[in-house]
Amino acid sequence: MPRPRYDLAGRAALVTGAASGIGLAAAQELAANGCAVAVNFLPGDPRGPEAVAAIRATGATAVEAPGAIGSGEEAAMVQAAVAALGRLDLLVNNAGTPGASRTIPGNALDEITDDLWDRILDTNLVGLFRATRAAVPALRETRGAVVNIASVAGLSGRGSSMAYASSKAGVIALTKHLARGLGPEVRVNAVAPGAVDSTWQIEWTDAQRAQSIQNCPMGRRCVPEDIAEAILFLGCAGSMITGQTLVVDGGLIL
Repeated sequence: MPRPRYDLAGRAALVTGAASGIGLAAAQELAANGCAVAVNFLPGDPRGPEAVAAIRATGATAVEAPGAIGSGEEAAMVQAAVAALGRLDLLVNNAGTPGASRTIPGNALDEITDDLWDRILDTNLVGLFRATRAAVPALRETRGAVVNIASVAGLSGRGSSMAYASSKAGVIALTKHLARGLGPEVRVNAVAPGAVDSTWQIEWTDAQRAQSIQNCPMGRRCVPEDIAEAILFLGCAGSMITGQTLVVDGGLIL
């Protein structure tokens, strides 16, 4: 099925965590629709400059925006990206971490360490807030939008760990509060992906992957482009949609 197209010429977006996976797919889709894109990535990650070069090779406008979300330096990164772009119409808060490479059972409380909580909350929730706060002045000027990447873990309580699920539940709540606080100038929504085949850090076994497909009414796992499609809709259309979380999981949560 062809994906919807938007006329985004003259508009600009910043996508965090855009060196791979959902963030990269979102940056590519935005650029393909005419939007200038700032690609955020961890300093030193070679995939970031490679992503920017690939987008530029298509004739689109892309700039590098290195910086670690959760480091406390989000404001400087956002301000530099806005200066490079000249404006900001959309902030996609995609950067996140599961904090672990495997699923941590809910009864393994000793494995839910203070360090794990700090890493997950600093990146997935606090860093997201800081980036949004820094972007608000530019977004108000353009009557722009914010799209946060949550997770079905924040709705179902399942996920890589209870810390991760809690952080994504926080993103869903924060989305509602930001929508109330920033309207009517800025819309704020979230996308909650389900199981996505990407470069995510959780190690899925073949049995777990097969089970997730079997449990999904659509008969497959999501790919990053599925999530990017929802990001563009919420960020570039849906002018009366704000404070909402759109689940994109093929019905897996059912």
